[in-house]
Amino acid sequence: MNRPQHAIQARGVTRRYGELQALAGVDLDVRRGEIFAVLGPNGAGKTTFIEILEGLRRRDAGTVNVLGEDPSDGHRSWRAKIGAVLQMGTETDQLTVGEMIDAFAAYYPHPLTTAELLEALDLTAQQDRRVRQLSGGQRRRLDLALGMVGNPELLFLDEPTTGLDPEVRRRIWEFVATLAEKGMTIVLTTHYLEEAEQLADRVAVLVAGQIVTTGTPGQITGTTQSMVSFRPTGALATSVLPDGLPSTSTTRSNGRTVLATADPTALVTALVAWAAATPGGELEDLQIERRDLEQAYLELLTNLDPQEVSA
Repeated sequence: MNRPQHAIQARGVTRRYGELQALAGVDLDVRRGEIFAVLGPNGAGKTTFIEILEGLRRRDAGTVNVLGEDPSDGHRSWRAKIGAVLQMGTETDQLTVGEMIDAFAAYYPHPLTTAELLEALDLTAQQDRRVRQLSGGQRRRLDLALGMVGNPELLFLDEPTTGLDPEVRRRIWEFVATLAEKGMTIVLTTHYLEEAEQLADRVAVLVAGQIVTTGTPGQITGTTQSMVSFRPTGALATSVLPDGLPSTSTTRSNGRTVLATADPTALVTALVAWAAATPGGELEDLQIERRDLEQAYLELLTNLDPQEVSA
């Protein structure tokens, strides 16, 4: 029998706390083997929704299927397939790092090895150090190791690299990508938009208890369009742009010309040829930029009508 295509399917999920509508009919599909990022401002309902998927919180209405089971009825063998790295890590600090990982590994039938996790998360030198002696960044890396040690089919990462320096963050990104390449499904919540853009196959933005957009990072950022900008000087300052440029729009502001294009290479080639054919003309400060996920996300929140996502 073939496994279902989706690791997670949610339909019409709602949750209310008194007068607060935390979730207002959330629909979501997460495919097996993909890294899926759930983004949204504080108070959007991300934690409530993820905890419902993990089986830690009950929903008021809707249906949820995670790895073939309803999380609210998840049994022990189902829970062994789930890994979670929460924002708040373990408070047990009497054991050494190696002892801690070994202890957690004993609960799972097919865990990752302690040595593999120590190396991947740059904790080998801390293997014999007690947890209470770790720095904040080292402790966070231990939290990651404990969440991953069971070699789960589905891993929830809640702000996994908060407080870590850029070098360690990059190493963790590489490790997470390796896990996905091996077939693990990963659901990521993060406030680092660069992290979501770097790791996620697809992204959902949750606002006021509703998902307002879903797609690949490229679909959300609109990366089919690049912005080519320059400052025309000399003879070009009074020249008209040539016809037939591969551009979808043109704007001018503070002496700069900005063109949107799906083919920046062809556009720049045409602009350079135009400048070369105009004696005394220069394209000063020529730049090519692409909207990143952070820009698109902030624009989405800024332009969103609050009435569209009200409970």
